[in-house]
Amino acid sequence: MQVSLSTRGALERRLEVAVAAEEVNQEFEQRLKKVARSARLKGFRPGKAPLPVVRQQFGEQVHAEVVDHLIRSSLAQALREQNLTPAGGPRIEPIAVAPGAELKYAAVFEVMPQIQVKSPEGSEISRPSAEVTEADIDAMVESMRRQRPVFTPVERPAEDTDRVTIDYTGLMEGQPFEGGEGKDVAILLGRKENRPELDAALKGARAGETRSVTVTFPPETSSATLAGKSAQLTVSVKRVEAQTLPEVDEAFCQAFGVEEGGIEALRAEVRKSMERELADLVRGRLRAQVLDALYAQNPIEVPRTLIEDQVQQMQLDAARSMGVREISQLPAREPFEAPARRRAALGLILGQIIQGENLQVDRERVEARLEDLIASYPDPEQARSAYHKSPEAMRQIESAVLEDQVIDWFLERAKVSEQPMSFQELTGFGRENETR
Repeated sequence: MQVSLSTRGALERRLEVAVAAEEVNQEFEQRLKKVARSARLKGFRPGKAPLPVVRQQFGEQVHAEVVDHLIRSSLAQALREQNLTPAGGPRIEPIAVAPGAELKYAAVFEVMPQIQVKSPEGSEISRPSAEVTEADIDAMVESMRRQRPVFTPVERPAEDTDRVTIDYTGLMEGQPFEGGEGKDVAILLGRKENRPELDAALKGARAGETRSVTVTFPPETSSATLAGKSAQLTVSVKRVEAQTLPEVDEAFCQAFGVEEGGIEALRAEVRKSMERELADLVRGRLRAQVLDALYAQNPIEVPRTLIEDQVQQMQLDAARSMGVREISQLPAREPFEAPARRRAALGLILGQIIQGENLQVDRERVEARLEDLIASYPDPEQARSAYHKSPEAMRQIESAVLEDQVIDWFLERAKVSEQPMSFQELTGFGRENETR
């Protein structure tokens, strides 16, 4: 076997391989004889057809199998001899594949880049520092009250925060349209997601009144028949109900799963939940900074194959989130190019750190992460068993734990400063109410 290697660009390699005619012919004859022992040909008993007849009938097929086998085996040997690790499947370019002659082909592929990870020493990381205060718990309990409002029928005109129940019929260009009729539709006045024209028309309305309103559907409406068009609605007001917030009593606590201990137990559970959220957010901020630093400090040439794999995965993930099932309807690839390159590069960098630092997956952290995952399942023990029986699911957990260990490795060596923040600043809690 003769091998020649050439470099094309930073990572692309072209490997030309020639297999001697004698080896090709030897492999061909051996395979042909094997076929002859079981061949069924008209006029001959199974396995008794003369070799020339078998050659005439199956020679082309056998030669194709020989070429495929020798390309795979000789390429594997050539890669070992040249100490090359392809980043993806090579592109095979046949050069000479005629029967009876030497086999010659070229394999074009990208190799994995050589990575020298820069030391984290000197990197500056800001760690958010916040705690859950009694005032934060008060605000969270108030938010929980807003999640379970009490509505009471009133005779007065409807106001903001009231719930108005309506029946409506609609016409578009004088004709009924799909979705243009509704019964017992409850609308909470003053919410930004309401159609503004309908919200305005219902304010001041009383139960038993009928009002007419013209609504215009925005261009981004999911229904193509409604997008950008106007409809005339006849609205019958059935009920107007004032909203009040529930008392924080035993019933309120039980509604949130606290059966014993009353408000003190509820507040304790709220604190634990908020502290878990806080810890997750702090960890997320640190992770983002570390990954940004690793990517910026370690610029590498990324194999195109790896980028394409990430682009395709991102396209599929986006399609699933949009409910798209047809391959022809996948979103365009261009917006995913840069994030795919970053994701592929970080995968290589993290892998190099794991290998270079000989990081071994921490089994205790794997089990702790698994406990967090199964905690929300109705039957945690059944969920734990299902995870342990799925090698792929466990590999994903182990991969996430190894990434956490890389983050810790970086933070131990970097310069980390504390950034005091409030719970609201860090979580954004309460901002949705400020803008509502």
